[in-house]
Amino acid sequence: MLIAVDVGNTNIAFGIFAGEELINQWRIGTDKTKTGDEYGVLFRNLLGLKGIGSASIKGAVISCVVPPLLQVIVRMVKTYFDVNPVVIEPGIKTGMSILYKDPKEVGADRIVNGVAAFHEYKRSVIVVDFGTATTFDCISEKGEYLGGTIAPGLVISAEALFEAASKLPKVEIVRPKTVIGKTTIESIQSGLVYGYAGLVDGIVTRIKKEIGTNPKVIATGGLANLIAGESLTIEKVDEFLTLKGLRLIYEWNR
Repeated sequence: MLIAVDVGNTNIAFGIFAGEELINQWRIGTDKTKTGDEYGVLFRNLLGLKGIGSASIKGAVISCVVPPLLQVIVRMVKTYFDVNPVVIEPGIKTGMSILYKDPKEVGADRIVNGVAAFHEYKRSVIVVDFGTATTFDCISEKGEYLGGTIAPGLVISAEALFEAASKLPKVEIVRPKTVIGKTTIESIQSGLVYGYAGLVDGIVTRIKKEIGTNPKVIATGGLANLIAGESLTIEKVDEFLTLKGLRLIYEWNR
């Protein structure tokens, strides 16, 4: 079995693959104060609840956009699962040309998403990832990483609104019944959900015009299903896209 770990700024997503099949996955909060031992105990306990022993893990792959946690997670995997992980970093084989001015600036998760999407659809794609930031990653018909767009994430936008406007409450991010809110909470929810759907559609439309193809638009991330339901341009939601990409890159670098 393979353990794939994607360390983001807000959440750590990890899953277990048996061959090509993702058999279990979890999402926990990212905590830069936790030690490798604390993460090790947490990971092993979660796997144990599904009847997966640490000895059954024969490989590992890690993507991390939180530099202070990278070596913590690497050491944890080595100590608690007794495997040397493949780490998504410069020099790793991805099969994808990176056409950014400085390829090292591209987040590891963005490359992984692009690899997974192109491998599945074999055509130009736009991956919209609803994470701490909302990112748009553009892959050409040849499978090249062209670049993308980064916007503030939905959750941090909601938090910023709550913190900056003293009379506005913190709200649950859910779709309100109508665009025209009848309460302050409904009005904020409308602005967040429908506003982000409009942001997605506007940026995707501009990207399509700029690259001159008709790419497939894939959404991933924790809030992908919520926004995809209101978007006119998102064609498919794949919440496990990053984990699938990690498995592919592991296979190419084992």
